[in-house]
Amino acid sequence: KQVLQFVQFPCLVIEVLLPSTEAYDRGAKFAHYRNLESLQEFALVSPENICIDLFRLNERGRWELSAHTENSFVQLTSIDFSCPIELFYKDVDFLS
Repeated sequence: KQVLQFVQFPCLVIEVLLPSTEAYDRGAKFAHYRNLESLQEFALVSPENICIDLFRLNERGRWELSAHTENSFVQLTSIDFSCPIELFYKDVDFLS
């Protein structure tokens, strides 16, 4: 039995990118998410290498991008969480 979960007022959305949907995720989907009043952060996680693009809504109501790569520390302020980026990729085997 599949259980679907829906969060009505998310403060954080994390998307794992796929080559076939990356343009949509970065464009139209992010535009849709920006209309959610509760959203504070939007993260795009690359499955091909260690890279997370984190968009955060600043105090002026503008979205700021911070790109995280190897040896970075990722801070998700919306949920008071931080860790080395490598933990997001624990047990991930990248294809050569």
